[in-house]
Amino acid sequence: MMGRQMPWRVVSVVLVALLGVGSSNAQPPGGGFRLGTGLGGQMVFVQHCNTCHIDTGGVAPPAEGRAPTLASLQQLPPERVLDALVSGKMTAIGAQLRDDERRAVAEWLGGRPLGAGDAGEASKMSNRCARPMPVAAAGQHDWNGWSADPRNMRFQPTAKLSTAQIKTLHLKWAFGLPGGAESYSQPSVVGGHVFVGGDNGFVYSLQAKTGCVEWSFQAKAGIRSAPTLAPLKHGSARQAVFFGDMKAYVYALDAATGKAIWVTRADDQPMVKITSSVTAHDGRIYVGTTTGEEVTAAAPNYECCRTRGTVVALSAADGSVVWKTYMVPEEPKPVGKNSAGTTMWAPAGVGVWSAPTVDASRHLLYVTTGDAYTDPAAVLTDSIVALDLATGKVVWHHQDTADDAWLAGCMPGKPFGNCPQHVGPDWDFGSSAMLLQASGRDLLVGGHKGGFIVTVDPAHAGQVVWRQRVAKATPGPGGEIVFGGATDGARVYYGLNSGDLLALNASDGALVWREPLKTNRAGRGGISAAVTAIPGAVFAGAWDGVLRAFDSNTGSLLWSFDTARNFDTVNGVTAKGGSMGAPGATVAEGMVFAASGYVGVGNGMPGNVVLAFAPQGTN
Repeated sequence: MMGRQMPWRVVSVVLVALLGVGSSNAQPPGGGFRLGTGLGGQMVFVQHCNTCHIDTGGVAPPAEGRAPTLASLQQLPPERVLDALVSGKMTAIGAQLRDDERRAVAEWLGGRPLGAGDAGEASKMSNRCARPMPVAAAGQHDWNGWSADPRNMRFQPTAKLSTAQIKTLHLKWAFGLPGGAESYSQPSVVGGHVFVGGDNGFVYSLQAKTGCVEWSFQAKAGIRSAPTLAPLKHGSARQAVFFGDMKAYVYALDAATGKAIWVTRADDQPMVKITSSVTAHDGRIYVGTTTGEEVTAAAPNYECCRTRGTVVALSAADGSVVWKTYMVPEEPKPVGKNSAGTTMWAPAGVGVWSAPTVDASRHLLYVTTGDAYTDPAAVLTDSIVALDLATGKVVWHHQDTADDAWLAGCMPGKPFGNCPQHVGPDWDFGSSAMLLQASGRDLLVGGHKGGFIVTVDPAHAGQVVWRQRVAKATPGPGGEIVFGGATDGARVYYGLNSGDLLALNASDGALVWREPLKTNRAGRGGISAAVTAIPGAVFAGAWDGVLRAFDSNTGSLLWSFDTARNFDTVNGVTAKGGSMGAPGATVAEGMVFAASGYVGVGNGMPGNVVLAFAPQGTN
């Protein structure tokens, strides 16, 4: 694992300066900042292990005498990696690292926190359900996947929850994610079942009314997806739970038992991962992929960059790949050396961070894309892209920010290692496009990190209808709009990282109201988590750990609950809440569900709890 040494301080100081972060979820190397699960280990790996283990090949064992490739190491559980660093073949390198650094490397490579595999099984929990509930197809009162429907409006029109009832919401149960350090899977609620994943690598089925656990399934890595329920075959009564993990594997589980039906890796590029929920439609599963290269490339000894964002269509029945579309069509090639003498590759980047949106009437799939890692930036960067549902062919796209090539640690006018010559602002679309109907026509609405909300016409090849700047100041790489908005058709609602929640007319983008976030907690505030709408109300979780509900007509606060505390859990697992920075609340059958404890790249408060709320007087 010995490679060219890059002082940790060079990498960590750059990350802190640009992103407000440091190294790991535990107290990190170099300071008291936090990154999400495994990200600190990623930087330690690049500093100490990169040269010997980084490889563009697959997962096959290396040739005799050669160190295992990164892809091979990522197939190992974190416990085995740690053993190698402490008492195995990598002891000499492990001796150069602190205990927290060894643990961080093991967790990044293994894709989940240490010890989570032993503790996470449902069979070891005290709250096993007394009797199973039948599993039926998703209905109009459910919240299935990233949104209540494949248009990704994040609106539940039949929430069975009035604004008067919202004011009486109380905690009904809390479920602890065993061994978890960060809650980044959004709960899905279908037919009285709650399906939720965790960074501990498990997906759980719970009963919504009580939180009792029905089954668990251990994936190969942490699950950031909101699990999605759909028929295993078109027209079949057998339901499956579909999701992706942080090693880019997609799974289909029997919804009644949690048993694996199939597992397919969506892509095998370096450091590829799935951060979004899958979208199910008409017998297919659609999912996007992205990568961790954007952070790793901050180290000059890393050969940057070879990953291209993809959109993949899989058969729901067997997981076979129907089509795969790269957001950068050209394969990367060597293009020279950086200042450290390391080979540079291009083109690369354009990750797909969010759930695809289905337009069944036009037979189109809409995805949003991130920035490039190399320049010149590819044509589909920072775009809303329309793909043919049947073939994956790009039909049209709207690019909202051109020439946006960016890597962690790069600043305009200050070349460093792998930095592009012309550094962009890092204004990704990190959230899904929302398909709605307003003023008698369809509109497609997206918000990006630059603080712009853009609405295009899907009937006219993405022609811009309106574009509204909502950021009061130019945002940095942390972004202003991150994980997305919601719409009830009349208005669109977005939370801002700088601290406001706002409502705009869907038809023309005119501002209806703007409500500043009021918090009593020191530290980071603002809203990067996805917001959720129901008739009369908008729910928003914030970095301060508070889940709030606002009147959708006026912006006035209806209700709030501080999740950043310890909880007594129904499964007996020690659990606490923290920041709410990525997944949003879900609403179904008169109840509200949320995961708390998001760290991300924002120095958030960690946590490992799933919460369920119900109005006073309900069973």
